[in-house]
Amino acid sequence: MGDAAQTPPSPQTPPTLFDSGADAAELGAALAAPAVAGRYDEMRGAAAVLQSAALAPAWREFFNWLGSVGFADLDRRADALQRRMRENALAYQLHDTQKQGAATPPWSLDLLPLILGAQDWSVIEHGVLQRMRLLNAVLRDVYGPQEVLRRGLLPPALVTGHPGYLRPMCGARVAGDTWLHVAAFDLARGPDGQWCLLAQHTQGPSGLGYLLENRVIVSRLFPRAFRGLRVQRLAASYRALLESLQEMSPAGRNARIVLLTPGPYAATYFEHAYLARYLGLTLVEGGDLTARDNHVYLKTLRGLEPVHGILRRVDDDWLDPLELRSDSVLGVPGLLQAVRAGNVLLANVPGSGFLESPGVLGFLPGLAQALLGETLALPAVHSWWCGEQAACNEALPLLGRSIIRPTYPASVQAGGSFDPVIGARLTPQQLADWRARIAAQPAHYTIQADLPLSQAPTWAGRAQGGDGGARIVPRPLLLRVFALVDGAGSWRVLPGGLARVGSREALFNAPMPRGGSTVDAWVMTDGVVDPTTLLQTHLGPEDLVERQRTISSRAAENLFWLGRYTERAANLTRLGLAALERLRGEDDVESPAHLHLIDALCRDSGLVPPETPHAAEAPNAFEQAMSDALTLGTGSGVGIATCLSGMRSAAAAIRERLSREQWRLIDDAAQLLEAHATAGESAEERDADALQMLERLNLLLSSITGAQVDNMTRDDGWRLLSIGRQIDRIEFLSRVLLFAFEDGAIEKPDAFELVLELFDSAITFRSRFQRCFDVAPLLSLVLLDKDNPRSLAWVEQTLRGRLSKVDRNERDALSELADGIPEIGGWPLQALCETDAQGRHAFLLARLRESSEAAWELSNRIGERYFSHVREAGRALWG
Repeated sequence: MGDAAQTPPSPQTPPTLFDSGADAAELGAALAAPAVAGRYDEMRGAAAVLQSAALAPAWREFFNWLGSVGFADLDRRADALQRRMRENALAYQLHDTQKQGAATPPWSLDLLPLILGAQDWSVIEHGVLQRMRLLNAVLRDVYGPQEVLRRGLLPPALVTGHPGYLRPMCGARVAGDTWLHVAAFDLARGPDGQWCLLAQHTQGPSGLGYLLENRVIVSRLFPRAFRGLRVQRLAASYRALLESLQEMSPAGRNARIVLLTPGPYAATYFEHAYLARYLGLTLVEGGDLTARDNHVYLKTLRGLEPVHGILRRVDDDWLDPLELRSDSVLGVPGLLQAVRAGNVLLANVPGSGFLESPGVLGFLPGLAQALLGETLALPAVHSWWCGEQAACNEALPLLGRSIIRPTYPASVQAGGSFDPVIGARLTPQQLADWRARIAAQPAHYTIQADLPLSQAPTWAGRAQGGDGGARIVPRPLLLRVFALVDGAGSWRVLPGGLARVGSREALFNAPMPRGGSTVDAWVMTDGVVDPTTLLQTHLGPEDLVERQRTISSRAAENLFWLGRYTERAANLTRLGLAALERLRGEDDVESPAHLHLIDALCRDSGLVPPETPHAAEAPNAFEQAMSDALTLGTGSGVGIATCLSGMRSAAAAIRERLSREQWRLIDDAAQLLEAHATAGESAEERDADALQMLERLNLLLSSITGAQVDNMTRDDGWRLLSIGRQIDRIEFLSRVLLFAFEDGAIEKPDAFELVLELFDSAITFRSRFQRCFDVAPLLSLVLLDKDNPRSLAWVEQTLRGRLSKVDRNERDALSELADGIPEIGGWPLQALCETDAQGRHAFLLARLRESSEAAWELSNRIGERYFSHVREAGRALWG
């Protein structure tokens, strides 16, 4: 996978756009005002001074590649960008326990890239690589001989007094002597044009997935400029990361590497799924893994399979409830012991959290001299840790021109957590209050110089009015740069980064979900553009042996329930449509049979509350109760809303397995009901819209079912999804027939038609049997016809086939799980049609109850066998 779409080679030089003075003046006026005075202007390549300052060469070339038509087309490209992001459902999963159904805010991406020249980038690259060597050396020493602590090069309060220091890792030996495999550095450019370090992230830095998606979107919007500027590609760095993790793991090239995520409620879950898919890794949660005998295993449908490497996105505290936070449900009990034993590679190695404290930054220059014998090439913003009296005395008078940051995480920070405070925004009284707080607990505060941020161009959209107002607006910029492991004790810097623009408060005080908008960072190269791709270009027969996608038990369970909730939602929507159409179509027909059947089915399915008046006695009240249940629920824990919520939750947990289109359909279905429930209209208007909403929902669910049938690979995960659907289908349809025959409603034509509609078999029945209302042809079609996908015999046959394939049974051998499924296709039609002395179809009713109960029992047995892993997997051997 490359960074942009493959396109033919570009010409050697771009077309000229600024050849005439008139063109340059006209576009110069339309482009943007320069950056605020005294700030570095990324578009002009210098500190802003004059309105007429010329564009930097790279930006002149960028617009030359666009041409005058391309420049006029920027609004259309911005619309295309937003449409692509909506289609991708590119969003942070910000979990609000009070609003679990609320839509998540979109990930914001600006149209224009940040363009960095080759010389500019070489300075950043050299400085970041040097800092990676230094941080790795600090970790090696702190968890080993601790010379830096004994010599006073790093205060113990910033190391052993920090909760990010993990005593269980003391004395640990790590593969390749490499403690850091991925790290991120937040950089800012000062007015002098020099880059400066503001913060470093060493536990599980976020952004690697989002910057990939940013690159794919923006580079495809400007393909000619992307090629013409010789922008370096990203894939080689990701490949180096993946190959290095494999080589340093205990199993080498044959290693199974997984990506550990906190789960779908994590703020950055989207990028975890995106990154796992890009790298070809299995996305796992803590519950997917188990540690046994100092080894780590993945729970799969085939039992326990060994894991040799873990790229983690879970912070240190939550990794192992046995040795760290005992209340963690995100980690793996026994994981640290497996890491210390050298049986699994954990990237990054736990214990680097103290390096993220801003108080450490001021000590790194001395550590570089002591550990590397070098002077740091990339300076950090001036930082004073107030735990040192001299530093505190020096910093306090500068508070009005500085930024106050917490030294420690919120769990141990004096006075609780607080966002970085910009001193220039404080009143004299507020400054005095902060000085008092710092004096009371100085070690808990770090003061940093307030660096004026450079300003990058952002697209503001079409100018309004005829005054030719600015269409490109300069905004403050931060750049997050990533260093990725490239072999033991070696790293490379990803050529680009995750740039952010926004207000100073947003950039400093808010995390990425709310901290401004992102920008794709383009790094120009003077050399060859790397053509590396993560696609494996040569695969021989030996590479394809057993090359099947691993399916974790959690993914399998979510697929199973995705199938169940999808089928259940479709069945209930069909029932709701049929019920509302008949309730609204009634005139003065007294207690028609189909209303008795509707009443029984809707109560049984949770479409109306138990206290609702009978449909035949009070059809209007029953219709009102159905409409209310769509918006308010029934309190029974079942119904359409519950099914849609469950369907979306199951799909969210397996985002990496679903296509973009399938996820959008599922999300649209869930939001359709939410929009109906929150519509700002009267109850009467909502009632009128209920039927239309159900019709729209029925179409969406049909599309979702079609995508599941036609667009998913037939692996074991898909088979379990299909099994889940068939279990719910056999249970629902069995109960439809059970209620129809139990009270004799099937003898009435209106109820007969309703049964055919719920079986989605009315057209087939009429084409075969015209207007007959006899039981025998009905049961022949909906019970015994194995060519009808809505018949119980077809469902039974399909279930047996799916189960046998999941169990890998040879030829026609059946899975033991299929033993409890009634052989519906073998039920004698004559016996099914017979009635007893009371006129009841006793044989049929007994068989229907048997099939309904068998469906629930099968669901329980599947959960015990494939999802819970309650039995020891004897085949889980170290391989």
